[in-house]
Amino acid sequence: MIQVSNISKKFFTAGQPFWALHDVCLTILKGDCICLTGTSGSGKSTLLNVISGILRPTRGQILYEGQNLQKMSDRKLARYRGSSIGFVYQRFNLIPRQTIFENVRAPLLFEGVSGREQRRRVADLLGRVGVEEKINEYPPNLSGGQMQRVAIARAVIRKPAILLADEPTGNLDEKTGKSIVALFRELNKDGITVFTVSHDQRFAKIANVLYNLEFGILKKRRKHAAGGGQK
Repeated sequence: MIQVSNISKKFFTAGQPFWALHDVCLTILKGDCICLTGTSGSGKSTLLNVISGILRPTRGQILYEGQNLQKMSDRKLARYRGSSIGFVYQRFNLIPRQTIFENVRAPLLFEGVSGREQRRRVADLLGRVGVEEKINEYPPNLSGGQMQRVAIARAVIRKPAILLADEPTGNLDEKTGKSIVALFRELNKDGITVFTVSHDQRFAKIANVLYNLEFGILKKRRKHAAGGGQK
């Protein structure tokens, strides 16, 4: 699905160059469940943002199903993010003054989906992630685990090919984190390719590909048969 070839990303701090990524290479196959680990500041979030098209790399190439992201206009990159990528953030990023229905529905507004179909799809998905009774609530009235489930529902409402997640259990307690890991495993079994940045070893246990990133340098740790991994 995605081929990352010799990607490097440079930032400037106090006028001095800082390389967050150094010649990163990786392949994401359809059905993979990937876990990326690394210390804070190692470049993990930067790599996710480059893969999603939020950031453009300083050098290197990213191909999505043969299409070069570097050659895409900003509009095409936005379309790529909207249709092919789902993104789950550690801090949920829900809009507090909108209901859960409105938060999850938001990506559908770009598809021209009818109001009735929006309601059906949101209700079905909230039921699947276990928070269907919260559809008319507001984010401040939910627990951390419930908000993360809502954020996952929003990320997959348009049925993306790949789900990227940045420390999705980082703000959750042990029991709630376990349920979120199980939910990611279910989504992966249903055909969504999953790429998770996490210190949570439970993600490493369900992954079929493990990577470690330190000082911007990526290393594959090992591969086993837990995930899908279909070409």
